Amino acid sequence: MFDNRKHLTSREVERLLEAIKGSRNAPRDFCLVLLMYRHGLRVSEACRLRLDQVDTKSRQLHVTRLKGGLSTTHPLRGDELRAIQKWLSVRGKLKPESKAFFVSEQKKPLHRSTVNLSRWKSFCPIASAK
Repeated sequence: MFDNRKHLTSREVERLLEAIKGSRNAPRDFCLVLLMYRHGLRVSEACRLRLDQVDTKSRQLHVTRLKGGLSTTHPLRGDELRAIQKWLSVRGKLKPESKAFFVSEQKKPLHRSTVNLSRWKSFCPIASAK
């Protein structure tokens, strides 16, 4: 990610998720990165998720793909459900009017420009984690 590669290794994702736990918006950002990694979501796809696409009762994530991809339903694992529940608890306290799953502190849908993985680079040297 921070060199010429366009992906992170599993180890780098683990380190990134660990670093996110200490960040300002930890529940949201942890859930965001975990779902992006596990379900192969593009940043825009993650930012466009709506509440009705995340079904914790049936343990399913309904993904609407962009760029001509096939929209699919994915099973959610236990750790993903825990991250989702933690984020939904925080999100509920914000009381946003939006139906967006991921929202900012300003209660607005998260925009792709807000999701900048390189901002975690300063406290997570994942490029050297090989």
